[in-house]
Amino acid sequence: MKMLWFQGNSVQLAKCSFRLFLRNLSASKTVLPVLTLFTKDPCPLCDEAKEVLEPYKNREVDITLPENSAWYERYKFDIPVFHLNGQFLMMHRVNISKLEKQLQKLEQHGAGC
Repeated sequence: MKMLWFQGNSVQLAKCSFRLFLRNLSASKTVLPVLTLFTKDPCPLCDEAKEVLEPYKNREVDITLPENSAWYERYKFDIPVFHLNGQFLMMHRVNISKLEKQLQKLEQHGAGC
């Protein structure tokens, strides 16, 4: 099993189990879940989150763009914020165990989207 270690935030990322999950979803023709990151510049926590999640990048929403003003009003003091399949998942720091737990639930229920 491959593990990545990011100094400073003690996040361990189990790449092997996540890739296996994605491979199983792909093999079953299930639509992959969408993880959305709400961000703005500057945001050191957002930069950290992007680095941790780079291998799994799906979607990023810059809340400072005019078309995202509703998200700016909602999250301007709480970024980074993550949604999974359009539902709030976590904010401020990446919680890999929470992400993997939610992905496992999706896999068990066959609900990719």
